[in-house]
Amino acid sequence: MRCPAGVTHRRHFHVPAPLFLDFLAPSWQAPHFPARAIRPYPSRTIPRQSLQQRPLSATPSRSAKAISNPRKDDAGNEMTITISPRAAHRLQTISETDQNPDLALRVSVESGGCHGFQYLMSLISAKDIDASEDTVFENEEMARKTGGRDGEDDGYKAKVVMDKPSLELLKGSSIDYTMELIGSQFKVSGIPGAKSSCGCGTSFDIA
Repeated sequence: MRCPAGVTHRRHFHVPAPLFLDFLAPSWQAPHFPARAIRPYPSRTIPRQSLQQRPLSATPSRSAKAISNPRKDDAGNEMTITISPRAAHRLQTISETDQNPDLALRVSVESGGCHGFQYLMSLISAKDIDASEDTVFENEEMARKTGGRDGEDDGYKAKVVMDKPSLELLKGSSIDYTMELIGSQFKVSGIPGAKSSCGCGTSFDIA
């Protein structure tokens, strides 16, 4: 059969659809897992007190009481010293570590050093104290409560020992304990009659 003039004969080819094997195709559906209840962890609250630095003692420095051989100056005033809470705390710690309830810190002054006088410190026991020459100062309270029997604290109280010449030069001063990068040590501060001191902190001059 002829096609009319001007009409182009088009052939239609039937292309079969590609064979799709669904059992070979990958599955794109996300796997389904049963929901599990998540139990929240309890939050921890840090006490405010633990975030702050705890002081060694809430009690300010006060004059130590002379419990043995108290002395007075030429004007009749009692010669006293003070023991800082840090020094008292350190002495109590040493006493407990060494199991020595008679521990005391001896402070003595001798001529020498780069400024005329220098003070020396040493740890002693009660048997090393000269009752006729030495004055023994003791804090009225413990630096750290230990909880004695029946709620009473009858433990160690900080003690400082000085002979008369040393006390005359150091009266009114404070025994402290300093913690620095170069080391920790007991130290005398606030000497009323000192006009200058050395960088080492142990030598001073009297006005």
